[in-house]
Amino acid sequence: MFAAYAARIDRDQPLNGLELGERPEPEARPGWTTVTVKAASLNHHDLWSLRGVGLGEEALPMILGCDAAGIDEDGNEVVIHSVIGQSGHGVGPREPRSILTERYQGTFAEKVAVPTWNLLPKPRELSFEEAACLPTAWLTAYRMLFTNAGVRPGDSVLVQGAGGGVATAAIVLGAAAGLRVLATSRDEAKRKRAIDLGAEGAYEPGERLPRRVDAVIETVGAATWSHSVKSLKPGGTLVISGATSGPNPRSTELNRIFFLELKVVGSTMGSKEELEDLLSFCAARGVRPVIDSVLPLDRAREGFEKMAGGDLFGKVVLTV
Repeated sequence: MFAAYAARIDRDQPLNGLELGERPEPEARPGWTTVTVKAASLNHHDLWSLRGVGLGEEALPMILGCDAAGIDEDGNEVVIHSVIGQSGHGVGPREPRSILTERYQGTFAEKVAVPTWNLLPKPRELSFEEAACLPTAWLTAYRMLFTNAGVRPGDSVLVQGAGGGVATAAIVLGAAAGLRVLATSRDEAKRKRAIDLGAEGAYEPGERLPRRVDAVIETVGAATWSHSVKSLKPGGTLVISGATSGPNPRSTELNRIFFLELKVVGSTMGSKEELEDLLSFCAARGVRPVIDSVLPLDRAREGFEKMAGGDLFGKVVLTV
C-alpha cells in the first residue's frame, strides 16, 4: 500500500527523512481493527518524529500520521483516537500510553490498524476531511480550554500564536462556547483571520492587552512565555501544551507566578471521552475545523513543507 513514512532521522533537516512509497499492509491481530483511511491530517508531532523525538532509529521505517477518519472492517465511518495503550485494550496491561507512530505504524497510508477500542463513530455532519482534523490538535485545544483551564462562558482567554493548529482550534472552540477570546500573531493576515473566526481582538506578540484574562492557551513557549504570565488576572491559569519557539524563556516570571497565585498547567492530547465530547460539540453547534489545504497523499511532502515553514492557517489534510 502507498504511504508517507520516516525512513531516516535527521534532527536538522527533518524532511530529508521523509519518503513516499509502498509499505506492507497492516497485519491482523486480536482486539485490533484495520481502517481504510479516507483522510488524515498533519501535526507538528510528525515533524518531531522525523527529528527523532519519540521515535528511535530501531523503529524505522515508520509510517507517519496520528489523525485519521475512514471506514472500518464492517463498513462504519469512524474517527481514530490516536493515544494507544491508555486503556489496556488491544495492548499489554503494563504498556505505557503512546501516540501513533511512537510505537505503531501511523495513518498516512491507505490502511492503518488500531485497537478497536480506539475507534469512535464519525458524526454524519462532519466530512472525512473535517473529522480527520480533530483527534490531536483540536482535542488538545478542547482539553486545554475546558478541562485544564476550567473556563466558563463569559470568561476571557488569550490564545498565543494564531494560525497554528492548536491555537486556531482554541479560538474557534472558545468563541463557540461563549468565551471572550483574544489572540496574538506576528502576521497581520493571521490576526485578521483570528477575528474572523470569533476572537474579540488580535494583537502583536508581547503587545499590551486591553485587559487581563482568566486563562492563557500557550503553545509557542519561550517567545511568548513572559507575555502570557503578565496577561493573567490574579489567580488565573496558564495552560501549556507545546513550545515551538523553544522550552527555555529568558524570564520565568516566578515572582509574578507566586505573588499573584497563578496556576501553570501542562496539557497533552486528551482522552477518548473528551474526543467523543468534541465530536458531539462540533456536530451540534456547527463548529468546523479550519482547514488550510487539502492534498492527495502522494503530495504529502508539500504539506510537510508548508507546516515546517509556518505558511499555513489551520490544518493540512491528506486524502487517500
